[in-house]
Amino acid sequence: MWFRAAVAAGTWTARLSRRLGAGSGSIIGGRVTLALCPDALARLAAGRQVALVSGTNGKTTTSHLLAAALASMGTVAHNATGSNMLDGALAALAQDPDTRFAVIEVDELHLATVAEAVDPEVIVLLNLSRDQLDRGSEVRSVAAALSAALIRQPRTTVVANADDPMVVWAAAPAVRTVWVSAGATWAGDTTTCPRCGRSLAATTERWACECGLARPDAAWTAVDQAAGAASAVRTTGERVPVRLSLPGRFNLGNAVMAIAAAARMGVDPQDASDAMSRVDDVAGRYSLVTYGSHEVRLLLAKNPAGWTETLGVIDDAKALLIVVNAREADGRDTSWLWDVPFDELRSPTVVACGERAADLGVRLSYADIVHTTIADPVAAIAAMPPGKIDVVANYTAFADLRRRLPSAPAEAL
Repeated sequence: MWFRAAVAAGTWTARLSRRLGAGSGSIIGGRVTLALCPDALARLAAGRQVALVSGTNGKTTTSHLLAAALASMGTVAHNATGSNMLDGALAALAQDPDTRFAVIEVDELHLATVAEAVDPEVIVLLNLSRDQLDRGSEVRSVAAALSAALIRQPRTTVVANADDPMVVWAAAPAVRTVWVSAGATWAGDTTTCPRCGRSLAATTERWACECGLARPDAAWTAVDQAAGAASAVRTTGERVPVRLSLPGRFNLGNAVMAIAAAARMGVDPQDASDAMSRVDDVAGRYSLVTYGSHEVRLLLAKNPAGWTETLGVIDDAKALLIVVNAREADGRDTSWLWDVPFDELRSPTVVACGERAADLGVRLSYADIVHTTIADPVAAIAAMPPGKIDVVANYTAFADLRRRLPSAPAEAL
């Protein structure tokens, strides 16, 4: 009875938070339940097939894709809003208490705690790179902590990115591993071996170190053919077409990771791919919003690795607004701006926006990018000539824009 009362109290608190306009309520609702019943997460997860999705970039998108795939087999609980710590995981399970499956996006620093509680069938480990260094740790320390967490889950299958040396080092000790060649464009944190510190020998398809740490053979490979026919290819020779509504080569990698995880949980790979093709909105990412005489596309990039991938999605023919905040959820340290290859920008008009627009403007100046600075992104959009605009924002800046820009008429890419 106490457990049920704790869940009810958290649900009521979350509902009140939403009614007061204080947010989605997932965090405060989860905290209330955990304060009243510390083992509530384990109780809520009991009897379900649970998948955890973690890594620096792509957690939200991959969890949405995996949830869509599993929904072809049964009901799914999912923290779709991206509340990815312990309280957010609990709130998602409490909201849908009777589902067969659960897909939980989990912050890397909270994976160990959540995994201990929910005994996951699958853990998806996407990539590891620097992010919010003032909040967390350097990348190797995060990888070491994840490795220790995976060792403590001998019944869990780890679906891991074979192309990321940090992920391989972290996942190698796991008892059950499915390796996926999902791609890894960013190499700024893996020029040296995470195991021994020597320089890594790397080509476009392989990497290895003298100490023996090397790219494992992948059971699944993301293949993006020149003709545009993307597919997930299994070592058995099976080829599963992947037709995503989401842009970017990196999202193909996310999709193949999700297909591999879904297959491990009993979903036919082709059924999983078909279900993923219908995902066209991931918490507002890639959405189009009409604002006055402007068509605005919203993109999220919050660290150097994410920006490196996003550069391939930006439309060089459009005006570009870059919006950077530095609140607690973003990380107070903006030194990461200096690792982003902004010199590759080709947009005809670039505007620096956000609470740290001045920091961003200095970085753009050093990259020889002609730009203007307007701190308020909505004012910057209004000041632009009519037409199409790409807006790339980091975490809290993206959330603020979604609240401030009207949502209709809108359609996803």
